Amino acid sequence: MPPAFPPLYPITLQHGLILGAALFSIGLAGALTKRNSIVILMAIEVMLNGVNVTFVAFARQLEPAVLTGQVFALFIITVAAAEAAVGLALIIAIYHLRHSVQIDEANELQG
Repeated sequence: MPPAFPPLYPITLQHGLILGAALFSIGLAGALTKRNSIVILMAIEVMLNGVNVTFVAFARQLEPAVLTGQVFALFIITVAAAEAAVGLALIIAIYHLRHSVQIDEANELQG
């Protein structure tokens, strides 16, 4: 087995935090500016992925032997999958009523 080479440019905590903040900011901007409900759901997923990157970066920096950050990331992925399923079901129901997935057109609740 060849000896392990040290990384040329080690990934530090700051790299993970910058990437997580960038993903969260992009997702937040998308969620606040877009009007299509499917795009808003995708932006929320990007925000959750930014949180995942932050959890994993902190876990890798603080205690590499303990997988706490990775376990939190798995729980967040599970919650995001459930959120996507419920969100898409709501979008399909709104589309059947309004024939559109635009948020502006779904402003009334009808029974």
